[in-house]
Formats: sequence, structure tokens, C-alpha cells
Amino acid sequence: MIRTPLPEYVPLAEVVRSGMRESVHYGAVVGLAADGRIAHARGPVHQPMFPRSSAKPFQALAMLRAGAPLSGPSLAIAAGSHGGEPRHEEQARAVLAGAGLSPDALRCPPAVPAGGTARREFVLAGREPDRLLMNCSGKHAGMLAACVAAGWSTGDYLDPGHPFQVLVRETVEDLCEEEVAHTAVDGCGAPQLAVSLAGLARGLWRMRTAPEGSPERAVLDAMTAHPEYVSGSGRIDTELMTRMPGLVSKIGADGVLLLGAPGGETAAVKISDGDAEERARTLVGLDALRTLGVDISAVEDRLRVDVHGGGVPVGEVRPL
Repeated sequence: MIRTPLPEYVPLAEVVRSGMRESVHYGAVVGLAADGRIAHARGPVHQPMFPRSSAKPFQALAMLRAGAPLSGPSLAIAAGSHGGEPRHEEQARAVLAGAGLSPDALRCPPAVPAGGTARREFVLAGREPDRLLMNCSGKHAGMLAACVAAGWSTGDYLDPGHPFQVLVRETVEDLCEEEVAHTAVDGCGAPQLAVSLAGLARGLWRMRTAPEGSPERAVLDAMTAHPEYVSGSGRIDTELMTRMPGLVSKIGADGVLLLGAPGGETAAVKISDGDAEERARTLVGLDALRTLGVDISAVEDRLRVDVHGGGVPVGEVRPL
């Protein structure tokens, strides 16, 4: 087993209850100015980490480079982590159908909707977990569409040595301008490639500053035009991109968030405790964009999260 020294993460957000600090979220955050230089950094931003689903825009770009005919909602869901709503299920199914495949071709685990109305309807209907409802089914459908377009096999599309996964690795290394430090298995079964937090931010910045009409811009344009397919109702990516038009937001498991402002300013966050309640990474990422001079007034309320006691706010989570 490969082990790396525990990075020296730093305090990024504090939890205050009734005037007293209760806990602290540690992690790392990096911010790139509009010209791509590192203008804000705290913590080990050059240490390898797993970007998890924050790397999906890079994987979606690899799909286009392989020839996958994705655009609009189909490209947005390929770069997204959806909530299992009916429209998400239908769109993933449509991507597969367009490639002449059925949902049986998916190799992601069966799952249930993330919550809300979709979860209630799922339970009332007495349905069983379904691969189409897994939050990465759009990505997997896009991978399969890419394999069909390129004439590659589909049964082993998750193998790290498969031509498509090799293309993903080449795309990640190209965008992030660094070698992949380690390959693991992601929660959905696809290869997960470790890069630095600075490299992750650099990759999104390079996509944002690519020429109009390029595949790189096509991925981000689809995400910003169809944020409801990137995440879903009541979920952070959709909320931020809807409230702040032009912003690219892509959350990743275990405390990761990647944000790209319309002007090119980019922020990447890793909360070391995993941020299971998703209460720290958003405010830290937005605070980094604000530090870079980005106008975040449309989502400024997201710079704090209420801490409740007895059903009422008695404190807050706030950036340090």
C-alpha cells in the first residue's frame, strides 16, 4: 500500500457556538488570479490529493476528445454529480441510447436518489437501487458513449489500461501540467487520479481560458448553461451556478470543491476531515474568490453557516 506523509493542513474555518470556538476545519486552499498565477495559498497546495468528482470536467473533456457526441444537458450531466432526479435518470438513459447501449452497460454501483422529492417518490414507488440513479451515471454513460465513438471496447471501460482511461490520464496531466501521482478506485468504480490542489485549479483555469468554441470551453459552457444537470435541486453546485451566472462549481467527495469565476479566477479547496456536512468547503472557496477580487455578492450569504441550538441559530461556521 502506498502511503504518503500526512500533509500539514492549516485551519481554514472555525465553528463558533454561543460565542465560544467549538471546533476547527483544517485543510488547504489555493486561488489563481485571472492570469493563472497563484495569488492565494494556504496549506499544502502542492501535495498530491484525490480531487474526486471535482475532476469530472476533465473526464468530460476526454470524452469529447474521443469523439463522444455530447452537448448541452448530456455534456453537463457527463461532467456532473447528479441527485438521481427523474430528469437525471432520463438524460443518462438518453446518452446511452444515443450510443446504442442499454443501462446494462453501466458499471457504476446501483444507488438511490440523494434525497428530497426524488427520494420520497423512489420509496413510494417501491423501486430497487438502480445504476442510472447513481450520482456518477451521467459520467459513466458519457464514458461509454466515448468508447463507442472511438471504436473501443465497452465491457472493460473502467480498467486503468483501457484506451479511454489512458486518454483521461493524458488529459488530466495536460491540463494540470503535472504527472498523476497515484491511481486509485473512485467510489463509482472509475480510476481516480491524484494531483495537487494547485494542479486541479490550474486544470480548470486552462479550460476556462481556452478559445471560444474549443472542447474545453464546450464542457464549461454546458455546465453553466445547465447547472440543474451538474448537481440538482437543493445541491450546492446547482445553487451556486444558478445564483452566480458564469460561475463553474464542481464539488468532490471528502472535502473538495473547485470554483471558476467568469474572469478566470479559480479556487480549489480540500477540507482534511472530509467535510461530511458540506459546511466548510463552500465558504472557504467563496472566501478565496473574494480574496482574488471576484464579486461574490450574489452568494455572499454562503460565507457563513448557522450553528443551531434548541432549533434556533446560536453560532456560525465562518472562514478563518
